Amino acid sequence: MTGHIWVRAEQRPQERRVPVTPSGVAALLEAGWRVTVEKCRTRAIPDAAFEATGCQMAATGAWQEQATDDVYVVGLKELDSQVPDLRHRHIMFGHAFKGQRDGSNLLKRFARGGGTLLDLEYLTDTGGRRVAAFGYWAGFAGAAVALLAWRAQQMGRALGPVSAYDGQDALAGAVHAALNRARPSLLVAGARGRAGSGAVSLAASLNLPVTRLTVDTQAPGGTFQEVLQHEVFINCTLARPGMPIFIDRDAIAQHRKLRVIGDVSCDPNSDYNPIAVYDKASSFDEPVLNLGTARQPLDVVAIDNLPSLLPVESSTDYADQLLPHLLTLKTDPDCVWRRATAIFEANLANLLGRSD
Repeated sequence: MTGHIWVRAEQRPQERRVPVTPSGVAALLEAGWRVTVEKCRTRAIPDAAFEATGCQMAATGAWQEQATDDVYVVGLKELDSQVPDLRHRHIMFGHAFKGQRDGSNLLKRFARGGGTLLDLEYLTDTGGRRVAAFGYWAGFAGAAVALLAWRAQQMGRALGPVSAYDGQDALAGAVHAALNRARPSLLVAGARGRAGSGAVSLAASLNLPVTRLTVDTQAPGGTFQEVLQHEVFINCTLARPGMPIFIDRDAIAQHRKLRVIGDVSCDPNSDYNPIAVYDKASSFDEPVLNLGTARQPLDVVAIDNLPSLLPVESSTDYADQLLPHLLTLKTDPDCVWRRATAIFEANLANLLGRSD
């Protein structure tokens, strides 16, 4: 047998995605992997579809007690904070390598348990491009929610809770109905990337013109005036060292057309956050952070699991991208997993060195 992959249930109530689909489980089983899938009532793909593959099924959270140390535990978002020592190899989005507020605590848990974080964000090819990404779906959904927030604001109210849609056509249709004939000016940063292409695609489906703020037009300095001159700004760039600040807190009080920011990248606690006006994420239940005034409103949409608005489509697409690399976890011919391990080890060593 090649090894053991354990697909854990997600803990966040609105997180309905999964990184491995039933067809992926079947492929792993055929390749000689042992696969365990935890039952999950909120997952968009039902348990029965996984059971039909012949994999082992386990109770929600069973990995904590039942998975042996050599198991690869695969998930998407945060782990239960009640598990203080992490001893497994976890494949997930850790949000721990960009100076995020809770990142050091997560790394310390791995240090105590002797486990490894194989961060999905850092599974890259030799050119540094992610081998699997939710970006398109995050951009599509993020632009949609930002436009819904803009329309609600125009009608004198805040956008209420949002929930999953049956597909991108249904989501685009909801935005189209809400906008009616309104046509806000729309600026997208990072339009050439995966997330940016999703935002542009949503706009195209609504026949909304888009101004593209790309890397070629970005320059260092304070707030970009172009951002203030559009009603809706969608940020689809990744937070990274050297990133310029698109908008800072001083700009909130300036005269501006800008009314809504959709921060698709949503990294408020990173040292490299280019949207320097907020410091916490919003959520499906409360999708908007209100930062402006009655005369000059400014709403920020900063939901860190936007693709969960389209859970089946985004899961299927992402899982198809990730599967070839799960199948080669042991052999790692492209060094994808070795690079991710090295990044984890470097960040852990840096943290422990600072703690000495």
